[in-house]
Parts: sequence; C-alpha cells; structure tokens
Amino acid sequence: MRVLISAGGKFWSFYLAQQLLKRDYLERIITSMPRFDAVKYGIPKEKIKTIVIKEIMERGWNKLPQFIKKLYNPQFLIHEIFDKLACKKIIPSDIFVGWSSFSLYSLRKAKQLGALTILERGNSHIVEQQKILKEEYSQFGIKGELAHSKIIEKELKEYEETDYIAVPSFFVKKTFLEKGFSEKKIIHIPFGVDLKSFKQIPKSDGAFRIIFSGTICLRKGVHYLLQAFSELNLPNFELLLMGALTDEIKPFLKKYKGSFNCIGHKQQSELYKYYSQGSVFVMPSIEEGLARVLPQAMSCGLPIIATPNTGSEDIIRDNIDGFIIPIRNTEKLKEKILYLYENPEICKTMGQSAKERVSNGFTWDDYGDKMIKEYSRIIKSK
Repeated sequence: MRVLISAGGKFWSFYLAQQLLKRDYLERIITSMPRFDAVKYGIPKEKIKTIVIKEIMERGWNKLPQFIKKLYNPQFLIHEIFDKLACKKIIPSDIFVGWSSFSLYSLRKAKQLGALTILERGNSHIVEQQKILKEEYSQFGIKGELAHSKIIEKELKEYEETDYIAVPSFFVKKTFLEKGFSEKKIIHIPFGVDLKSFKQIPKSDGAFRIIFSGTICLRKGVHYLLQAFSELNLPNFELLLMGALTDEIKPFLKKYKGSFNCIGHKQQSELYKYYSQGSVFVMPSIEEGLARVLPQAMSCGLPIIATPNTGSEDIIRDNIDGFIIPIRNTEKLKEKILYLYENPEICKTMGQSAKERVSNGFTWDDYGDKMIKEYSRIIKSK
C-alpha cells in the first residue's frame, strides 16, 4: 500500500504520516510546514515536499492592521495557491489523503493517476458549521469570522468528488449523514494522544482549578465558561485560560475581568505541566470535530466537562470520565462544576478513569491501527 498525504497546515497530518511510516506505507507528504518541522516527527526528508508560501502568506496577513484585513479576505486565495502547487507534486499512489478546502485539484490529479481519494474533514459539514456559527454571532450581535463563500463552494465540490471522507467523531459524522451522504462514504476514526508528551505530574496546591486550552473564541464556548465561573464565585476557585485571543471574545473578557487568569498560547510540549495543576478540564464548544485537547487533558488525569459538539461522545463515558452537557447551557455547566468542586474524591476518581480510558484505545498508535485497517478495506473493495 502506498499512501500520499497533502495538508495545507499541520493539523494531525504528521501523526498520520508517522503511523504510515511505521508500516512502510508512506509514499510522500506534501505540507505547508517547513521541512524541519516534519523531520521532528521522524519523517525522512526524501518523503517531504514543502509549500511554505502558504504559511508565509497566512502569517504575514495576520500581522496586518485590522482595518486592512477587513477590506479583503485572502483565505480562498491562500488555499487555492497551496492546492494548485500541491497538485504539481502528486505522484502515483494507492491512496491519496487530502485536507478539506486544500485538495480539490490535488484529488482530481490523484484520481487521474489511479488513486482512491480520502478527504480529511476535522470539523462538522461546512454548511452546518457556518449555520451554527452564524446563530452564535447573531445571538450576541457580533460580526464573527466565517468561511469565505468560495471556500464553502470548494469544499462542497470536494465532498462530492472524493471517494471517502474521514471524520473524527460521531458529531461530525452525523452532520454529513443529515446532508444525505451515504454511511459507506464515511470513515470514522477518533484522534489519538501522545502519552509521552502528555503525562500527569503531581499537583502543587489545593486550589480547585478549571483548565481551558484552545483558541479563546465564541466557537469554543468560552463566554459560557466565563459566565458560569463568575456566577459560581466559590472559595479557592480558579479559572485558567490558555490559547490565542480573538477580537470577538475581548468584550466578554472585559466583562468578567478579574475573575480568571488568561496566560495566552503555550507550546504543546509545555501543556502537560498546566493540565496537571488542574482539577477539571472544561470544553464547552458549540462546534468542533474532536477537540484534541480532550484526550491530552485526560491523559494528565483530568475529568472532562464538554459538549457533544466537541466530539466528546467518542472518548468520554458520561458520569465515568466526566460529563457531557448540552451546548449553550450555562446552568448545566455550573451544576457539573459545582458537583466536582463539592466532591473532590469523585473528581479525582473520574480523572484517573479518564486517564485509563485514553491509555487503552485512544493513542496515536490506536488511531493508526484503525485508520490503516480502513485503508486496507477500501483498497480490497475497489
């Protein structure tokens, strides 16, 4: 089996490449990341083709003043440039795996060369995703960031033209089934976690600390967490937010200023230190695929409170490893936080249960075994 990967970003592509490499199935990875970044994952230089102009353009654009960025959205152009350049680096393979909105021309070229094509979609169906986000922005009177209309058009073409769509959770799968896609076209494999990078170390104090890690934005439901935390207002009670700030969340941070600690983005290699100082990990997202921070926090011994729209139902057993709560439900969020706060032994037991859960079935090796089993199945059924 020869598998070619193309990803306009890091995502989980290097973990997939690692798994394929272990079994000698990796033909090539085309990535927008610098070659040295891929080499860190043990991928040989000769199997890496880079298109770093995508990252240069994206990062350069992000540094421009906000008033300039409002005049033009280059998202579609950047994705198109990557896809058309990647298309030139496609070689014959048995399976082509491309990331959604970066792969229309590439998957067409791969098909011409005889490959089966798989589109990786980490979030819900793009139409459903935009619907959920529009509802949220409208509710708070915010003009949030939505996908470019041409990106949506392109993804819909990719969905139709690819042979298979790989998704990480029941939540994402459901959104595709509701749009009329056949279950036979969907490959459903949850993401894994690197247990060596995410390990539990002793907690250094007795504070009840809620941990959130991810982009601090409305999509992640941070505003609901801020409200719940502020209204509970308990003794020896802390909220730690880690991640990049978006403009849309700043009014909420201002509203609840002084009731939380926001420490910005932290390197992935450092996250386990912060997770291990927590009591519970909360991820109240309104839209996600499968938040990879969930198995990371679980491997550090934290119980989870999350919505089903985080992909939590794939890895969290409700009332065993934590709690799964409805989206946009601040009262239910407060109820579960308070329960763990008032029952520290149950909180600790749930955290250890969560740790055992991901250690037995949700590592990247487990992900690789399941994915490659699916690759073998679809090749045989060709």
